[in-house]
Amino acid sequence: MNYPNVSMVNTDALNPVTTQTWANGRHVVRCVNAIRETPDVLTFCFMAEQPVMFFFKPGQFVTLELEINGEQIFRSYTISSSPSVPYSFSITVKRVPGGVVSNWLHDNMDVGTELAVHGPVGQFNCIDYPNEKMLLLSGGVGITPVMSMARWFFDTNADVDMVFVHSARTPRDIIYQRELENMAARISNFKLNLVCEKQESGQSWGGYRGFFNHAMLEMMAPDFMEREIFCCGPTPYMRAVKHLLEGLGFDMDRYHEESFGATPVEVKEEVAEFAEQAQEDADAIMASDMLRVDFSSTGKSVQIVPGETVHAAAAKLGLHIPKACGMGICGTCKVMKVSGDVEMAHNGGITDDDVAEGYILSCCSVPQGDVVVEY
Repeated sequence: MNYPNVSMVNTDALNPVTTQTWANGRHVVRCVNAIRETPDVLTFCFMAEQPVMFFFKPGQFVTLELEINGEQIFRSYTISSSPSVPYSFSITVKRVPGGVVSNWLHDNMDVGTELAVHGPVGQFNCIDYPNEKMLLLSGGVGITPVMSMARWFFDTNADVDMVFVHSARTPRDIIYQRELENMAARISNFKLNLVCEKQESGQSWGGYRGFFNHAMLEMMAPDFMEREIFCCGPTPYMRAVKHLLEGLGFDMDRYHEESFGATPVEVKEEVAEFAEQAQEDADAIMASDMLRVDFSSTGKSVQIVPGETVHAAAAKLGLHIPKACGMGICGTCKVMKVSGDVEMAHNGGITDDDVAEGYILSCCSVPQGDVVVEY
């Protein structure tokens, strides 16, 4: 047998790959695959041009920065893949009738398309709330964050007893069905339960039918009181699950639900209700009570009334700080605070490390005095 001379070996192939580690911020990625999950659901897989290890907590999400019809739009999507596959990440998107972003992604996101993403962020994850027994509940495309959790536990051979319950409209709408069934067949600590609201003509279905309820819960997870529960799905679904668990006396400190999305209706109603009163209060404020917000990068400054956010201050000057959720969840509006104090009522869109470095989320940061922001 002839052996190659050592000098002939391509030593470039032996050099270690220089990689970066993902951190909360803005990153440009490229679509490398699009996978059809159901007739109206696609999974898009992304990688960076230079190797990046996409570490995140299963259940967290990213915010896409897109330009659609000449307008810059931000939209948040849960990462559906697991950090156990670190050199890429995926999102799973359902086409929604009239949905600007979902339809654009389905019609225009091709292999090779580049876009910017912000994140990862989110308090809804299985790392911060460890438990040896978990109940993963999902409805529709809300399966994505709990699937990321299940994939993580499966890939890492974690000693976690999982009960996975997914509700879909019909059998053909079950996302990841074959993968879920494979997981259930391969490990004993993964119990799969699928619920279909109805079955259409020509479809065969031998599983649970109707809507998830107390009787199903008792059959699927009789020990649910001992489990950490993660829930994601349409708002009516999550509301029903939460109401069910509260009525059964479940410790709601161990109940977690995904909550990013459009501003809740009740918040919009409250804003409308108090907008007029707020304007009257602002008109009555003395000039000496006004606060000053300086934007150091642009050299602009503005006076605001107490209670206004940094983002509102920027808007008065025509400065556009990117924003997606408006509730301190997505992390898109993160900026550096150079000086001054703010009260930041965020919902998981910023890490403790970012706060320690001086970053704030402009959408939910209210100056407590004069403030200087780097923007």
